[in-house]
Amino acid sequence: MARKLNRDDWAREALTVIGESGLGAVAVEPLAARLGATKGSFYWHFADRAAVVDAAIALWEHDHTEGIITAVEQSRESGDTPQQRLRRLLDRVIGDHDGDRIELALLASTDDPRVAPAMQRTTERRIAYVTTLYEEMGLESAEARARAVIAVSVYLGHLQLRYGSAVLPSGAAGRRHLDLVARVLIAEAGPATR
Repeated sequence: MARKLNRDDWAREALTVIGESGLGAVAVEPLAARLGATKGSFYWHFADRAAVVDAAIALWEHDHTEGIITAVEQSRESGDTPQQRLRRLLDRVIGDHDGDRIELALLASTDDPRVAPAMQRTTERRIAYVTTLYEEMGLESAEARARAVIAVSVYLGHLQLRYGSAVLPSGAAGRRHLDLVARVLIAEAGPATR
C-alpha cells in the first residue's frame, strides 16, 4: 500500500521542482507523477496550483529562515556569545549548501505576486535577527542594522557566486574563506570565534 501523502509532502515536492526547474515548472500532473499519486490526491489537499505554490513558499520561509534562526539560537542556552552565534549562522548559510537552488529560483521569480512578499518578509526577518546579534555585541541600533544589511548581502552574493561561477573556493580553501568572511563581518564588534 502506498504511503498516504499530506500537504507538506506536496509542498516539499513543489519546492524540489522550484529548485530544479524554477517556479514555472510547478504543475499538478507532473507533481502527482513525481510522488506516484493521483491528481485527486492533490486536490484533496489543495484547491489549485496557486495553493501548493503558497504552501511551498511558506514551508521554505519556515525551514530556511525561522528553522535556521531557531537552530542558531539553541546555542545561546549553552552560553554562546553573539559573536559565536553569528559565526554559527555564517557556517549554516554560507558553508551549508542545502536549499540554495530553491532560494535562487525564488529570487528569480520575485515578479510573481506570491513570491515577492515572501522574499520581502524573509529578508526583513534575516536582517532583524542579525541586527539583534550585532546589538548584543554592543553596537548601536543604526550601526547594527547597517552591518546586518551587509551580512545578508554577503550571504546573497555567496549564493549567486556558488551557482553562477567557479569563484568560491571549496574544501580547506573554502573553510579559510569562511573564516575570513566571519572575521570581516564580526570585526570591531568582538572577536570572531567558532
